[in-house]
Amino acid sequence: MTTTRLETFADGVFAIAATLLVLAIEVPDFGGGSLAHELVRLWPSYVAYAVSFATIGIIWVNHHTVLGLLRKADRTFLFINVFFLLCIAFIPFPTKLLATYVRSDNGQAAAVAYGLTLTLTAVLFTIMWRYAIGGGGRLLRVDADRREVDGITRSYGPGIAMYATATVVGIFQAEVSAALYAAIALFYVLSSSLFGREEAVA
Repeated sequence: MTTTRLETFADGVFAIAATLLVLAIEVPDFGGGSLAHELVRLWPSYVAYAVSFATIGIIWVNHHTVLGLLRKADRTFLFINVFFLLCIAFIPFPTKLLATYVRSDNGQAAAVAYGLTLTLTAVLFTIMWRYAIGGGGRLLRVDADRREVDGITRSYGPGIAMYATATVVGIFQAEVSAALYAAIALFYVLSSSLFGREEAVA
């Protein structure tokens, strides 16, 4: 089958997951105190929202790029995508955990839960891409640019290791782990922007 229906379904999952992230930010119950103070106190929720939204956004861009290089999607590829999208839809939950507990004694558990979700997402994305280009490019378009394919393979490579490292750090230091997740999101935003400019020049 063509990738059109898959992309439509995936776009819906991405959109819902990104929208649900805002539920990590709760209206403060300040009991007659200062609303401004309570809004400032919620800064971990704002940061978690921004990091996860950026993460989902860059994954969506990468997913769109991958599907644009394919001529079709077979049954195996579809099932890999189902499990990949399962992880995407789950991201709002660990985001809320991290926003709520990062500065508490339970911060390590929240940081690890967040990291495991993103690590598994990266693993499934890599499996999806490797399957698509394996077997002599079993799903690739005939006119797919080999330089672009190789560039995508290189750019996706570090993701699993980076998320896994941040997850391990979360076992010991939740706030440092959270900072690493933000740095990874920034890394991929910048690297994707640079990659896009290079493709435009080419």
